[in-house]
Amino acid sequence: MLKPYDVESHAAESTPHSSVLTSAVTKTRPPRKTKMKKLFVLDTNVLMHDPTSLFRFEEHDLYLPIATLEELDSHKRGLSDVSRNARQASRFLDEIVIGDDIKSGLAIKTKDGQSSRGKLFLQTEAINGNLPSTLASGKTDNQILSVVRHLQEQKPEREVVLVSKDINMRIKARALGLAAEDYFNDKVLEDADLLYTGVRPLPKDFWNTHGKDMESWKKEGHTYYRVRGPLVPKLHVNEFVYDESGDRPLHTIVKEAEGRVAVLETLKDYTHTKNEVWGITARNREQNFALNLLMNPAVDFVTLLGQAGTGKTLLALAAGLTQVLDDKRYSEIIMTRVTVPIGEDIGFLPGTEEEKMTPWMGALEDNLDILNATDESGGEWGRAATRDLVRSRIKVKSLNFMRGRTFVNKWLIIDEAQNLTPKQMKTLITRAGPGTKVVCLGNIAQIDTPYLTEGSSGLSYVVDRMKGWSHSGHVTLARGERSRLADHAAEAL
Repeated sequence: MLKPYDVESHAAESTPHSSVLTSAVTKTRPPRKTKMKKLFVLDTNVLMHDPTSLFRFEEHDLYLPIATLEELDSHKRGLSDVSRNARQASRFLDEIVIGDDIKSGLAIKTKDGQSSRGKLFLQTEAINGNLPSTLASGKTDNQILSVVRHLQEQKPEREVVLVSKDINMRIKARALGLAAEDYFNDKVLEDADLLYTGVRPLPKDFWNTHGKDMESWKKEGHTYYRVRGPLVPKLHVNEFVYDESGDRPLHTIVKEAEGRVAVLETLKDYTHTKNEVWGITARNREQNFALNLLMNPAVDFVTLLGQAGTGKTLLALAAGLTQVLDDKRYSEIIMTRVTVPIGEDIGFLPGTEEEKMTPWMGALEDNLDILNATDESGGEWGRAATRDLVRSRIKVKSLNFMRGRTFVNKWLIIDEAQNLTPKQMKTLITRAGPGTKVVCLGNIAQIDTPYLTEGSSGLSYVVDRMKGWSHSGHVTLARGERSRLADHAAEAL
């Protein structure tokens, strides 16, 4: 018996007119439409936010108005990140703008020397697009809008889109009937709710679907389970999975995950006073998960997310002090944070680097007071001595002087990490030398840096990029433990 494709091939061979029929069919088929490239007009803030944006539009073409170049030039002086990005964008443009054929477009060469499929167009003539008289013609934003309007009229067959990080600019463009978009390439995710939490509840039928041929063994006080099933490919290494449906809750961490086989390890119970860390015990499930990561010497990088009062700084400090002073695993704690004020800045401060950072480190002092209060032995003199010893092992550093440094055998805490850009985050994490552990703390709902959103924050970036690595872990702390007032305010206000 012939297979289906054998029948077809046999029929094709035995039919004398098959070639004629085939050619007739191909002639009547309509030609495939070629996809028209878009033309993206870049606002200055896109280049100052991400200089590499020039290379990130794939096959589409870019257009730079002269107003964008002027604004880029006016921002290139200074030592801020914006100024550095403006200078870098200018260098990239200098590499691209080689040749005389500017009107027909310049090939955008990516950094590895390959030709990009898109072209770069520069404004080579004065453009006066018809804008409403109420829009001031001298303003840079309005000049760029008039260029977009002109290009739209000149090239009706192409989709002309303005790309800007400025919300008001995009609103104005849409009000004028122009297409406008945000720059999305730097965003890790569209919705902050989709961010990896590091915690996963097991479905009710988990043991029915994954319990077949399950292996179990004990080693060094932990119980291990080797499970197989459909959920395993979705699991990440160092992700916490729990089952609280039975009489005794099961809290485990994924130690291995390959194909459809995973190894789960039971956790150390830090909610019990016998396992307290510097006098602190975990008050809820997520805090227990966080302490398991913080106290694990095999994990070099930990990220803790959570709203105010979930205990991020307290847990990181307690775990750090235990491992610096009791276990002697690290030599000292280094704490740093972004100095973005909530209100008006308080001006220049006198003193050393540590003294200048003191107003920003109120959270550190508050948590040290709590940790010192847990030590009841030795009375007031004992507590004062402990406070001095603890304070001598904690260094407060400014982010401004981090470049070029290497921290060896340190416990590095990066507080308020949601205000860092991905580039700043990379600069900080790459400071880690041998034996150093980096702990990033933050709340992506409280971003104070302009142009950073929940999706493009450096904290979201590292959580997404570092998940699944065997030496990193992440926990999103869910419940506030500060006070009933703080918890209610976080929800109601």
